[in-house]
Amino acid sequence: MALMNRLIWQIEAHLDEALTLADLADRCGVNVHHMCRAFQQATGLSIMSYIRARRLTRAAREMAGGEADILSVALEAGYGSHEAFTRAFVAYLGVRPSDVKKTRDLSDLKLMEPLEMDKSMLVDVAEPEIREHAPFRVVGLGTDVRGFDISAVPGLWQSFAQRYLEIGPPGVTYGVSYDIGEAGDFHYMAGMEGPNVPDGMKTVDIPGGRYAVFTHKGGIGDLPKTIYSIWNRALPDAGLEPAIAPEFERYDERFDPVTGRGEVEIWIPLS
Repeated sequence: MALMNRLIWQIEAHLDEALTLADLADRCGVNVHHMCRAFQQATGLSIMSYIRARRLTRAAREMAGGEADILSVALEAGYGSHEAFTRAFVAYLGVRPSDVKKTRDLSDLKLMEPLEMDKSMLVDVAEPEIREHAPFRVVGLGTDVRGFDISAVPGLWQSFAQRYLEIGPPGVTYGVSYDIGEAGDFHYMAGMEGPNVPDGMKTVDIPGGRYAVFTHKGGIGDLPKTIYSIWNRALPDAGLEPAIAPEFERYDERFDPVTGRGEVEIWIPLS
């Protein structure tokens, strides 16, 4: 079973319990970083924000039934008081629980239904090569990615393509994801190795160590499917534990930036 399916099942089966990331990761057989990264890739959400949304959605349905006591529902949803529950309810749904209880109307509320894995995103991924890599530094242009909204990344690469010669002679380029948080936010850099750090550019240090190296073949537009499949199926199937460290795409002579086709290596640091 793919990791996302295991995780959603665990959340739904234990929604009444005090869930922690550590508990969920243990039940899914992966480390917390792997689990959070896979969920981010699949949904653009953090796991805990999804759990809160599911609990508040269930609470809204109970309120709409008209018979439930608000404090009892608050306690079931994991809130210690009527006031804390009401603040969270209003922040997420935009109405007070007492209003839902009175109107019994959910039609205008954005409820969070149980998520399902997007099976169209799963593709076949060849087993990775396990390689060692020495430490190195990437210089380039970066952007913040929040909730896995990668819409700014293509434009970042276009800007980098106009300035990469300021760093040094043409060579291998890298797309680096780093400072990856449990809430789904991270930094992304388009860059390369070189002797210069031009104005407006940043550096990120890639630690040496052991990496699982996957190869994406085809169009760059399908790269998200390969990455999705790596985190949700290929890594768990191979029994590999990713480390909390920068991960990167490596673009060499096998990739044609003009057509956007060829081969791209995805390097995942291992514990």
